Amino acid sequence: MLRDDALKGKTIVVTGGGSGLGKSMTRYFLELGARVAITSRNLEKLENTAKELSAETGGECLALACDVRHYDQVETMRDQVIAHFGKVDILLNNAAGNFISPTERLSANAFDTIIDIVLKGTKNCTLAFGKHWIDQKQENTNVLNIVTTYAWTGSAYVVPSATAKAGVLAMTRSLAVEWAKYGMRFNAIAPGPFPTKGAWDRLLPGDLKEKFDLAKKVPLKRVGDHQELANLAAYLVSDFSAYVNGEVITIDGGEWLKGAGQFNLLEAVPEEMWDMLEAMIRARKSK
Repeated sequence: MLRDDALKGKTIVVTGGGSGLGKSMTRYFLELGARVAITSRNLEKLENTAKELSAETGGECLALACDVRHYDQVETMRDQVIAHFGKVDILLNNAAGNFISPTERLSANAFDTIIDIVLKGTKNCTLAFGKHWIDQKQENTNVLNIVTTYAWTGSAYVVPSATAKAGVLAMTRSLAVEWAKYGMRFNAIAPGPFPTKGAWDRLLPGDLKEKFDLAKKVPLKRVGDHQELANLAAYLVSDFSAYVNGEVITIDGGEWLKGAGQFNLLEAVPEEMWDMLEAMIRARKSK
């Protein structure tokens, strides 16, 4: 979508960059000339991704292990990126987690896990990088957060995720006003269904993906292509969007307008199938 050098000279940190949408966005950033650091807890996966994307694009991709739930790890990761690249211009908060489950079946700990990764993790990264930019008087920086359309509608069966993403959206809009004076921009993307093997296999294991075809809920009758999301993300982190601040852009084929709550259709799942689903998820986690 953008010219080849649109992100030349930019250094970008992508959390949850080792797979799925994070990997797809990272690939496009590298193609556009950016230097990118990807982080998650799984260093082996990150290193494989970094090697693969560097070979594909000719760009420089740095892999760094970091659990965004812990502020000290985020600060360490930030300092490692700066030591390697000299600076950071852009933070993409993409790391996430989710459970599909009736809320009464969730333990308090399970609920906390999602809040900690999505909301606390985004807060940790935003504070660590934002405070550094303020201290260094570094302007023309920006933060892009990945939220979801049910951040404003809510959605049954993904209550921890909806709660956390709503918090991230509020933080995006709040800091877009408060920290603009420091030369920072804050925006968010709310994707509809963009299936990724890891996340969607965990959310809808077995034949559930066929039983609950999310493409049927989308007016355009299809799910999103990863490059479509990467195009939008690249625009929002580039200087071409320099006057876009505090905005959340939906890219969902019209899904949320057709029916609020991406997972509300799971009302049709009987108790026995939830038992089966839980067993399949537990079996997958224990491997």
